[in-house]
Amino acid sequence: MAYLACGVNARVEKTRHVAVIGGGWAGMSAAVELATHGTRVTVFEAAKTLGGRARRVDSDGAALDNGLHILIGAYRETLRVIEKVSSADHGSKLMRLPLQLRLEPGFRMHAARLPAPLHVAVALAFSRGLGVAEKFAAARFMHSQKASGFQCESGLTVSALLNQYRQPDDLVECLWAPLCISALNTGPEQADAQTFLNVLRDSLAGPRSASDLLLPKTDFSNLFPDPAADYVRKNGGQVQRGMTVTSLRKLDNSFEVSAASTARYSHVILAVGPHRLEQVAGDIAQLAPQVAMVRNFAYQPIFSVFLQYPENVRLPVLMIGMRRGLAQWIFDRGQLCDQRGMLGVVISASGNHQDLPQSELAQRVHQELEQRFALPEPRWSRVIAEKRATFACTPNLQRPTTRTPVPGLFIAGDYTQSPYPATLETAVRSGLDCAQHILAPHV
Repeated sequence: MAYLACGVNARVEKTRHVAVIGGGWAGMSAAVELATHGTRVTVFEAAKTLGGRARRVDSDGAALDNGLHILIGAYRETLRVIEKVSSADHGSKLMRLPLQLRLEPGFRMHAARLPAPLHVAVALAFSRGLGVAEKFAAARFMHSQKASGFQCESGLTVSALLNQYRQPDDLVECLWAPLCISALNTGPEQADAQTFLNVLRDSLAGPRSASDLLLPKTDFSNLFPDPAADYVRKNGGQVQRGMTVTSLRKLDNSFEVSAASTARYSHVILAVGPHRLEQVAGDIAQLAPQVAMVRNFAYQPIFSVFLQYPENVRLPVLMIGMRRGLAQWIFDRGQLCDQRGMLGVVISASGNHQDLPQSELAQRVHQELEQRFALPEPRWSRVIAEKRATFACTPNLQRPTTRTPVPGLFIAGDYTQSPYPATLETAVRSGLDCAQHILAPHV
């Protein structure tokens, strides 16, 4: 019987051919999982560079990133797929550090290498820039959330939740607001409190390693999507870059995908950004509810400002936050990825910076950094604006599931239904979920 089952599965694998439309982190995760189990897969990516909204951007011979993302130790599936497709251990591409927050002026918090939850408790107790009252308020907040299972009433914003627990303004400015904006890419006044609590539960209140920071030592395409493409090819699949899917049709027992040519596939995974879902799949009537959900999304931007200074320019530490200005987080790319003298600055969520010309935005950011770190004029600058970087993570937002009413058709992306906001981990998990739905009857 075992021999017969193996023969049946082999025949199924030969006839099954999955089209993955979109070569971002969700699409490439799905493709890797399918290829691992011997399923033929073809990835269509409209851009020349893989990675979607977390990809490499080449500028003046320098590899920059669309979005300066931080990974954390709680990103279990992301770390797993990176390791799977890497020729060496993923540690060579990621610098792992205990949780550390430094915001100028004056706030310092550094997690100790102690068992959870002592690592965060000690970090908070010995933090600088907060008074005793603020530290006790933070501790009470985390204790209360743990006691309630990190659950709150539906419809609350993060600001409303923090007000309920009487969190002092200085504490919000130094800790809760930066964490909210970094994780949800949405300001506390708008952000969903339950999603924020989910993040706290699985990072600060998780195992000690869950709160670790993992800073990429390479560009984001090279971190995962490019090695994933090599992995898929080595396992019999195809990855077609610069290939736009112009139409998708549901046939009786298959799907017709048209790009440079037209071919049929047993399954399709739609791994495009939410704003492109209707464009690619709008002709499939059964997807109307999912398309309607996405049409109601509001979006939040991420601006990445790169400043090339003389090669001897170096920050005191790898990553520094800024308070009360345009710049939010500064990364020393010389220390991270040997781009000496280059600082990368990320500005998450909406704000007045969106209305500035890019040259003026770069100059304003430089002026903020110059006042704090006494920097010379940059040799050149580059602003990369992703205006629809993520959906606005607001209360009671409806998000589509990875499964659709159409048999064999799935949706992958960081905007699909999840307890988490739009992160790389959410994207990866959605891709793996789609692949497992396809593989489920046969693995």
